[in-house]
Amino acid sequence: MIRVLLADDQPLIRAGFSALLEMAGDISVVGEAANGGEAVQLCRELLPDVALLDVRMPLLDGIQATRQIGADPALDAVRVVILTNYALDEYVFAALRAGASGFLVKDIEPAELLQSVRVAARGEALLSPSVTRRLIEEYVATPPKLSPGPELERLTGREREVLTLVGGGMSNEEIAVRLTISHATAKTHVSRIMSKLGARDRAQLVVHAYESGLVIPRAR
Repeated sequence: MIRVLLADDQPLIRAGFSALLEMAGDISVVGEAANGGEAVQLCRELLPDVALLDVRMPLLDGIQATRQIGADPALDAVRVVILTNYALDEYVFAALRAGASGFLVKDIEPAELLQSVRVAARGEALLSPSVTRRLIEEYVATPPKLSPGPELERLTGREREVLTLVGGGMSNEEIAVRLTISHATAKTHVSRIMSKLGARDRAQLVVHAYESGLVIPRAR
């Protein structure tokens, strides 16, 4: 059973999402919060598998709550998914930086919502490479560094190459083809990079790739 925490300041939205999730059979809503502070506290008490957080909430917004959850070692297993009204909400990139595994638009189809919760519970990112890339290109606010940051010194040359391709939106299969390696080897490289950089998922790797200057956003 996948345990979910819902956080949204609108009771009607919480009720709708809760009813839909409970109908799935393999998902249980273990708690509801009306603001980010309550969400963080309930995460600590209930240890849900997935926390669905509205990006805009009173007292403590979804980004601040995500940051607190991501900074707590006891909550390492909690996957945060941001709920937003817009596919390119300006806060989404900040949420990824804060440790979110992805985002969902509130008008998502019911079947997609259920599948997304299952994907998040497995520890996978909810952003396809192309969507992740588009978001980051849209909201990177500062010029990239001229050289990779010190955190990349932990990576081998091959791992930097793989990280660059991940940041460019490539899947493991595409990376394998580009580098003439097996899919298993590409997957291993990605897993090792996540471990070395302390990234929760692929979306976090894309953030690292852009912020370190390995990938430069296209001019607009």
